[in-house]
Amino acid sequence: MRPVTSSTASWLATASFAVAMTVSGSLMAAQAAPDSENGRYTMTPIPEGVLRLDTRTGTMSTCTRNGAGWACYAVPDERAAFDAEIGRLQAEVEKLKGQLAAGPTVSGKIDEALPKSDPLKKEPKTAEGDRKIEIPLPSDQDVDRVMSFIEKAWRRLIDMANRVQKDVSGKI
Repeated sequence: MRPVTSSTASWLATASFAVAMTVSGSLMAAQAAPDSENGRYTMTPIPEGVLRLDTRTGTMSTCTRNGAGWACYAVPDERAAFDAEIGRLQAEVEKLKGQLAAGPTVSGKIDEALPKSDPLKKEPKTAEGDRKIEIPLPSDQDVDRVMSFIEKAWRRLIDMANRVQKDVSGKI
């Protein structure tokens, strides 16, 4: 029998470590795979029955128990609807880009000057002939009444704030 040297011992340790890792890795892989069809489907319980995910295609189905047994129905895929809408919008954008690149499609003369009058600025309405409608301004008495009302409301608000502050400070 040969004596064990340090290089032989380190080689044996490395080899045994590699074998141990290989064996433990295969055991973990065997435990991770579900029982159903080599791990193709993943089942999740839901109140109506079971939600089934096909791990190969990504489709989802709800499976429920009825009188004849279990029945699975595909869950509508919103992703397909989104992809279809994105495709439609991209086609519309391309069509509009083509129309824009073709140039203006306005018919008629477009080089004529704009009118000098402002269409948003309207002349005051006239009732009969040259008479203009006038809106009377409030009198001094009307202004005094409004100011008095505002002053009373302001004082009541200040009084109410003071009462609330006294109530709160008294209870603390």
